[in-house]
Amino acid sequence: MDTSADIPRHRAIVAVDIENSTKQTNSVRTQLRTVLFELLDEALAVGGIGRKHRDPFVDRGDGALCLIRPFDQLPKTLLLTAVVPALAKLLLKHAESRPELAFRLRVAVHAGEVHRDSRASYGEDVDIACRLVDAPELKRRLRDTTEPLALAVSQEIHRAVVRHGYPGIDRTAFTQAVHIKLGEERLRGWLYTPRAREPEEDLTA
Repeated sequence: MDTSADIPRHRAIVAVDIENSTKQTNSVRTQLRTVLFELLDEALAVGGIGRKHRDPFVDRGDGALCLIRPFDQLPKTLLLTAVVPALAKLLLKHAESRPELAFRLRVAVHAGEVHRDSRASYGEDVDIACRLVDAPELKRRLRDTTEPLALAVSQEIHRAVVRHGYPGIDRTAFTQAVHIKLGEERLRGWLYTPRAREPEEDLTA
């Protein structure tokens, strides 16, 4: 009997969701999905994350989960200093070139243990990332900004990465403002709204 689904594997988790996608027609949503996955591939590549470094994207309809495998050459700091800023810049470039298909994203970054069976990836940490990207506070932050995306990070990412102020990360730019519920447990997240600059210039002190 195959018990591989019972064994958790550590992954950095990036969840994204298209703002107001339900207001679009199905034909437009089809085009937006195609662009979304292309931009995710490009943004991950800026951080040196190729397909061999991650699991296949998990399709969430109008969003996606990116599950990145642990490699010493790919620390989680890259998600904040390279991948998310690159994604913001790519969204702006896309909006300029195809304004009729412009869209913005909610983005959540987490890390934890992930299970996978023949159908999909799942587990508590996947649920946390999905709760974060759908949090009302993150939706409100995106509505209140003109930026191409709004970012939330989990308590775990804030504790392990953000609060230490590693090069390229401005810990003072994050505020504890997200509240999510997982079962009976109440969890918190941190908000940041990046500006679309060159990746090495974003999230800096």
